[in-house]
This record gives sequence, C-alpha cells and structure tokens, in this order.
Amino acid sequence: MKKDAQGLLITAAILISTGIVMVYSSSSCYAYERFHDSAFYLRRHLIHFVIALILAGFFIRFDYRRLRDHAKTLLMISILALVLVFFPGIGHEAGGAKRWIRIGALGFQPSEFTGLFLIIYLADCLERKQVYIKNFFRAFMPPLIVTGVVVLLILLQPDLGTSIALMAVCIFIFFVAGSDMRHLFPLIFVSVPALYFLIFRVPYRLRRIMGYLDPWSDVESTGFQIVQSFLALGSGGIFGLGLGASRQKLFYLPQAHTDFIFSIIGEELGLIGTLGIVFLFSVFVWIGIRISINAKDIFGKLLALGITVSIGLKAIINMAVSTGAIPTKGLPLPFISYGGTALVFNIIGVALLLNIAEKQT
Repeated sequence: MKKDAQGLLITAAILISTGIVMVYSSSSCYAYERFHDSAFYLRRHLIHFVIALILAGFFIRFDYRRLRDHAKTLLMISILALVLVFFPGIGHEAGGAKRWIRIGALGFQPSEFTGLFLIIYLADCLERKQVYIKNFFRAFMPPLIVTGVVVLLILLQPDLGTSIALMAVCIFIFFVAGSDMRHLFPLIFVSVPALYFLIFRVPYRLRRIMGYLDPWSDVESTGFQIVQSFLALGSGGIFGLGLGASRQKLFYLPQAHTDFIFSIIGEELGLIGTLGIVFLFSVFVWIGIRISINAKDIFGKLLALGITVSIGLKAIINMAVSTGAIPTKGLPLPFISYGGTALVFNIIGVALLLNIAEKQT
C-alpha cells in the first residue's frame, strides 16, 4: 500500500474508532431512557459500520475509472430517491423535515449518498468536456443545471445546510476542472436575494439566526442548544472531565450523539480531545488533496478532490456550529456522529480515495 493510502487509512480508522466510542458515550443515557437499552444506538452504529466495511471492500478492489460508465445511472437513482421522500408512505418526516425514506425496517437519508453520486457525475462530465471547458453552453450550463436540480430537491426537504455545502463542493469542482468562473456571476446575482428570502423570511431560520447572534438572550428557546454546547465545551477545560463523565448528555444538550457530538468530545476529552479531532481532519484533507494531485486522470483528480472537500467541509461546519461560529445547520460530524447513511457513504468515499491512491503515478 502506498504512503498516501496508508496515511489516509490510519487517519480514517482513528476517526471512525473515536466515533464508535463517542456514540456510545454520548447516547447511552438517552438510549436507556427511550429504549431501556443503553447500547441501542451503539449497536445500530456498529451494524452500519459492518455494512460500510463490506461495501468499502468492494470499492477498494473496483477500478474507480469504471464509475464513469455508471455516473448518469447513479445520478438518476439519487434524484429518484430525493423525489420519493415527498411521497406519503415512503418518505418519513421528522422534526418538520422530509429527509428520510423508510421501506419496512430499512431507512436511509438520500441526501447523504446524493452528494457522492453528484460528485461522480460532475467528475465524469467535466472530464469529457475538457476540450471546450471554457464554453458556457456546452461545458458549464448542462452540469450546472443538473447540480441546481439536485440542490433544489434537497432544499425543498427542507435542508438548507446540506444544500449550501453541496453547492460549495460543486463550485469547487468546477473551478479545479478549469471552468470559466465568470459564468457564476449571474448565478450569484440570482442566489443572493433567494438566500435572503430563505434565511430571513422563513420564521424558524430567522429564529436560528437571532439565537446565533445572541444565544444568551433566550437561553430557554432559540439559544438553548448553543448555550448547552458552550457549557459542555467550557466545562471540559484542557483535559476534560473524563470519558463517559459528560453532564450535558444527561438530557441537557439535544442531539448529543449526532449534530453536537463534538461538544461532548470537548466536555469529556477537553481541549486536547477537540484539537486532536481538528488535527485528524486536517491530515485527512491534506492527504486527500495529495491523492487528487497525484491521480493519473482528470476523473480521478476531480473525484478525489470532491470527496475530500465534501468530508472536510462537513467537518468544518459541524465544529463551527458546536463552537457557535455559525448558526446551527444540522450536519453530522463525518465518521464520528451517529447516522447510518452518512457513515456508510463516508467510508465508501474513503475506499474510493484509497482506490485512486493505489493507482497514483
């Protein structure tokens, strides 16, 4: 195994192992209260982890270049899944959002694999259009329209955080592929008033913004979650209270095992623990970029870059939310937060990066 592949595998393994430990630590009390089984979420997390390992074993051996032949099919599957979430009896609503599909005992979140499938499609499309990559109508507009359709479907769920993150990743891929970024100016011109409406004219999002700007003004409502996150991070100090000793996970901090697991890490493992997580993600992104640079073909370069930026950006957003740097977005911390679909497809992303790394020049 080549050096970059070894480094990536070790880094991802440490993050995943940390996630397994912290999912149990942060969810055990809540799981016991709700299901009378403290290991309920841990068991489900481990099941998804095993599924991810099986799929990862396939994708490591599968020649990533053959994904180009299936890029459109994968994209259509993801679009179909995003549409199905709105169908009664198939789509499952939770917290006012329709982001999940449930078929019997099987449940998954389509937006989690849509990001990967869209990256595969863009990498294939922009590689094929390299000859006229600067042309607006032939190389820029068609993939941009496809990206817009996918982002709009996610936005309608509604899921503004995932939509913005995915659009940012896609724009980055366009830039690296050599597209003329001046073509984005009309999109930006249209997007600014649309974002204003989506954020400031939607009551629950406006309350989030107000809670972000001054969480202490309403600690029992809009500022409750972020204040509890501050208390978790602050009480951990430098070395933490000790693994399993969090107080905020005792029904004070909502979503402690999903969106705010970074805060529990800070409380139990302290500043040392949180800096360790930041360091691991920094190493992951650095190695991912190296794999992209050294890839043998444009498709591999764009695919590796898209996967790396997607995982890195989600990590940055999650940690920024936990520390109050940005308003709450509802994005899990990759490899660490509880969430089956996200874990499976993040690990598949790692498998594809390892695949690309092993075929480096």
